[in-house]
Amino acid sequence: MGIKMRLRILIFIMGSVFCAEAQEVLTVQEAVKIALDNNYQIKTAQNELKIDELGATLGQAGILPTLDANLSDNNSVQNLSQLRNDGTLQERDNVKNSSLNYGVALEWTVFDGLRMFANFEQLKETKKLGEAELKQAILTTVGEVMITYYDLVQQQQQLAALDSTLIISEQRVELAQNRFTIGKASKLEVLNAQVDLNTDQTLMQRQQELYKNTKIQLNEQLARDLKTDFKVIPEIFVDHELALEELETRVASENPQLQAEKINKRISELELKQIKAARYPSVFVTSGYNIGSSKSELGFAISSESKGFNYGFGATLNLFDGFNQNRNEKIGKVALENAEIAIAQQEQALNSLVNTTYQTYLTNISLMELEVRNEAIAKENLDITVEKYRIGIIPTIEFRAAQLNYINANVRLSNAKFQAKLSEIVLKQLAGDLEI
Repeated sequence: MGIKMRLRILIFIMGSVFCAEAQEVLTVQEAVKIALDNNYQIKTAQNELKIDELGATLGQAGILPTLDANLSDNNSVQNLSQLRNDGTLQERDNVKNSSLNYGVALEWTVFDGLRMFANFEQLKETKKLGEAELKQAILTTVGEVMITYYDLVQQQQQLAALDSTLIISEQRVELAQNRFTIGKASKLEVLNAQVDLNTDQTLMQRQQELYKNTKIQLNEQLARDLKTDFKVIPEIFVDHELALEELETRVASENPQLQAEKINKRISELELKQIKAARYPSVFVTSGYNIGSSKSELGFAISSESKGFNYGFGATLNLFDGFNQNRNEKIGKVALENAEIAIAQQEQALNSLVNTTYQTYLTNISLMELEVRNEAIAKENLDITVEKYRIGIIPTIEFRAAQLNYINANVRLSNAKFQAKLSEIVLKQLAGDLEI
């Protein structure tokens, strides 16, 4: 390797270090934390859970009594004419009448076929459903952030490989020009070297565009300023210890989508219980305290006042409703059957996805190990080819082939690591076990 090329690589490394210091180095843990704090989908799911929590109360279920205060003040001005039993007639204009009533009234359903208790249990299950949906929103968001993050790591590695090959292509143009100047190479060799350099520069610009766009995408997922600049870690580390049986066990017990289906089944059971409660009587008690007063300028009683308690009870029982009760119970049973089917379907879909993703994970691990060896071979081959080309003992086409082999080996290696990491993230996401 020539002195000029070594100097270029040293400058590139120093420039990379300087840029890293100038930019924020964002770790995947920090990215996940920012997403958990800012992401709009998570905030929406958290608010939905708060609504469910506020609704899971005894009062909302109808278990507690209701207590109302009432006030009525009625006034009238009338022209009256009264004919009494003794035959006397009394007439008067603008007679004023007023009545004032106020008090409190209590009503309490003490029995409704246990519907109120089933309703309370349903409200608590709805809260659990909100918790499962929040967990799913968190897992989905964290998974998306991690995938985008490691995609950036992969692209960053490819940028480094393309930058290295650009240095080599520029040196090749310089060597070809020198060889042409001293008459040891044709103009065609110079032109070919320049075309290949232009091609590498085009690839670099496309890769830079993709890298910048993916940064914008990650900033969007983190719900922060889209122009925030940062760097990511230089390497992807893959967990090689995932076991299929353990993953299947965790999916059955921790997967929020499956848990949501099980909660929906429980809600269907409670809804059917509430429907059946209509076959029983509903018993309620009432009580209250009222104060009333009235005044009239004409009549047998000029004024009156009353105050005191009232109490009582009542009961209702549906005797016939056009067979609606039977129909509603049948509908409730069908809904419960559908909930059981949904659980079985979800279990099968998750098991299938876990098994296929795990096989992909094993394949990606194997390919990653293979590409590590291939990249080392391609690097050694390129180093040898560069020296041979420098002293003019190999043709241009052989040099370019070695250069492309090195680029492709780097791309395949970074892609194999990313695909292996992607499989790992999906498996842990299905198992509800992403490191949050």
